Amino acid sequence: MSPSPGEISKQAHAWVAAGGLLLDVRTREEFTQGHLEGALNIPVQELPRRIADVGPKTRKVVCYCASGMRSASAQKLLGQAGFPEVMNLGPMSAW
Repeated sequence: MSPSPGEISKQAHAWVAAGGLLLDVRTREEFTQGHLEGALNIPVQELPRRIADVGPKTRKVVCYCASGMRSASAQKLLGQAGFPEVMNLGPMSAW
């Protein structure tokens, strides 16, 4: 059984409160129009070449975008890059 959106949001808040990274994978234009406080913006298409900008692989990462599709791609990319704890929050509104 999958966790509910509320459970995912609660866990995402806990990860970030404990030092995890909130990663916005939308375009720069979308980011400048509004984003979650404290988020780092790395558009998903730039993520493969900017993995080092995410920080240490021991850090938990919470990805979000507009609908959940790009953040799902980012979650997969980060997992393949060796990040063991990556969460797909989905859309920014799920925060």
